[in-house]
Amino acid sequence: MLRIMLKSKIHSAVITDAQLYYRGSITIDEAIMKSADLAEDERVDVLNINNGARLQTYAIKGKKNSGVICLNGPSARLGHKGDKIIIISYGLYSKKEIKKLKPKIIELDGENKIKTTHLA
Repeated sequence: MLRIMLKSKIHSAVITDAQLYYRGSITIDEAIMKSADLAEDERVDVLNINNGARLQTYAIKGKKNSGVICLNGPSARLGHKGDKIIIISYGLYSKKEIKKLKPKIIELDGENKIKTTHLA
């Protein structure tokens, strides 16, 4: 039996932009995606700390080291520039894999620079 488990979490990301009339997704700085082991087009959950909104979308690569975190398409209505969010990715794991699983936790500063990276 496979279970859906936390793979990585980007905590305290700050929305830098929202583009309503863009194809739906969330643009994430390439360096942050790499650190969190996120692939382009990977499904993610986005949790808005400011307003409690939760959404599911997919990640697209933004300019490396730019700090970009941009809500695109309909998700742009669920957050505003300056809102703090959490971005979560999951994976499918067997019981054996779960015992060894160590999700990556990435904490960002107020400018979306990586502050700390650790395993849960």
